[in-house]
Amino acid sequence: MTPRWVWISIGVGLAAIIALIFVFPHQMVSPGDLKPAHAALQQNCLACHAPLAGASTERCVACHTVADIGRRTTLGEFIKHPGSRPPFHQTLISQDCMACHTDHPRPRLTHNLVRPFNHALLQPQARAACSSCHSAPSNDFHRGVALPCSQCHGTQAWKPATFDHGRYFKLAGPHDAPCSTCHVGGNLRTFTCYGCHAHQPGQIEAQHREEGIRNIQNCVRCHRSVDGESGEGGGEGGQGRERDD
Repeated sequence: MTPRWVWISIGVGLAAIIALIFVFPHQMVSPGDLKPAHAALQQNCLACHAPLAGASTERCVACHTVADIGRRTTLGEFIKHPGSRPPFHQTLISQDCMACHTDHPRPRLTHNLVRPFNHALLQPQARAACSSCHSAPSNDFHRGVALPCSQCHGTQAWKPATFDHGRYFKLAGPHDAPCSTCHVGGNLRTFTCYGCHAHQPGQIEAQHREEGIRNIQNCVRCHRSVDGESGEGGGEGGQGRERDD
């Protein structure tokens, strides 16, 4: 049987903890200091938290008017944005501040974890306008590309890309060449087979003329690989696109 003094000690300890919660509520209950922008609310938990319900979006937008988020401060001053990225909070499907924001430091074991942004929170038209939030890649492969990002990339991660070049033409053997060899000027909407020394217009026309093929305009309609695999209706645009058999 547990000695009586043990129960007395436990009761005194619990009473002391409860008393400290009421005397020093911030130190005993708070998960940590607020970020500098909200430092003035350090001792006013109910400014953001509803009793026994946690942080409340309704209390956030009471100070941060949705129409002004990213455009004006809560004091009405205009916010200067670097570059040309416009505010996007106005394009959210619904207001759920806690889906992305927290003003307290994370627990020690998870403080390095970054809460990823969920693109499903955006309205469809905003979700498709990637450049409104993201800078366009500046590498040679992407420079001048006019296709929508969703053609090759998803919103879960930039890599790996989802574009399957093999659906149109297999990049094998000598055809595993730099993109600019076939897509001149970085324009992926068009292609030409005349970027290689083995595919000169005169040689190709003469070879196909022997087979009764004239007016060659869409190579991938018949050739999908280095082995000459046949196919129909590949790609859009290009140096000549229709072909007469």
